[in-house]
Amino acid sequence: MVTIPLTQRGAELLKNELQRLKSVERHAVIQAIAEARAQGDLSENAEYDAAKDKQGFIEGRIKELESKLAAAQIIDPAALDAGGKIVFGSTVDLEDEASGAKVTYQIVGDDEADLKLGLISISSPIARALIGKEAGDTAEVQAPGGLRHWEIVEVRYS
Repeated sequence: MVTIPLTQRGAELLKNELQRLKSVERHAVIQAIAEARAQGDLSENAEYDAAKDKQGFIEGRIKELESKLAAAQIIDPAALDAGGKIVFGSTVDLEDEASGAKVTYQIVGDDEADLKLGLISISSPIARALIGKEAGDTAEVQAPGGLRHWEIVEVRYS
């Protein structure tokens, strides 16, 4: 079985979504289906069709989340000792060598990535370029705007 790396925060987010889908959304859509059924002829009932579609989506998402959580390998960045190397869960301070722009990213699982929060997916081009490097190294990243060089200023595990 393939494992899916997640931080503790990412696993909690998936668990919370699963709990909400099972306890709130599933019951709401069952109620909507019952109300639409009460209206009579189902062959021309758009509300019934929409509720059944939503039910299919919710059930599919529940199965997806349960599968991901079953295959999850939860990694606590604070417990890592990677000897200063960038690994999954690391928080990295970078400086663009061309512009001097500074950014901070944490490398997380695909499901928890959010660039606005500085969370980049382990499968993103920049994360792949950073893995295994340490402070003082330079990472070359092929970005949509062309090749960019990032100096690794600091690596943290928190």
